[in-house]
Amino acid sequence: MALILHAGNPNKNAWKALIAAEYSGVKVELVKDFQMGVSNKTPEFLKMNPMGKVPVLETPDGTVFESNAIARYVARVKPDNSLFGSSLIDYAHIEQWIDFASLEIDANIARWLYPRMGFAIYLPPAEEAAIALKRALGALNTHLVSNTYLVGHSVTLADIIMTCNLALGFNRILTKSFTTEFPHVERYFWTMINQPNFSKILGELKQADSVPPVQSVKKPAQPKEPAKSKVQDEPKKEA
Repeated sequence: MALILHAGNPNKNAWKALIAAEYSGVKVELVKDFQMGVSNKTPEFLKMNPMGKVPVLETPDGTVFESNAIARYVARVKPDNSLFGSSLIDYAHIEQWIDFASLEIDANIARWLYPRMGFAIYLPPAEEAAIALKRALGALNTHLVSNTYLVGHSVTLADIIMTCNLALGFNRILTKSFTTEFPHVERYFWTMINQPNFSKILGELKQADSVPPVQSVKKPAQPKEPAKSKVQDEPKKEA
């Protein structure tokens, strides 16, 4: 039985599980005709994830939400793969880089990018995320000076999650002028996305030409107040 993934495509959080499936030989199918903002608001979806967020994975034993948890599940369905390394210290380092990819890379890309896309209110501190992101990329760049992969000598789940998180940034806001001071990160990213199991899922990705301008947040439509009656009740006459 194939695992069913509820998410739209493209979606970098769905990519994590789909790429992990390619490496582990697990069959994962994207649900058909998924519409963000519609499909994830149905009662059926909210039973799987009360937060209404994607992706959600349907398995024979129940549902799983949160993209990293889903990717971990997919990577462990068949134990005969190297996505979690070959030793306890490998496993610890893989988890270390997964946390780094989420807390230092993905979080700062989101803080910088989403207000510019109108997904959040833009405030000047959003630009501080670019500084924090540079610090994180600097640390990653240093590690990659002498490492082709994050852990060991082959692709692990850490590389899958790191690359998917970087993909959003490279495609939407990390211009060449921004990434040029991190040549080993650049080499790593383009090497990863050109691996067959990555390119099959990601397709062709191009680097952003410019930082997107700030957009205003779209306010939800306010319900109209009921019209007040022009005819007022006449005061009751005293008996």
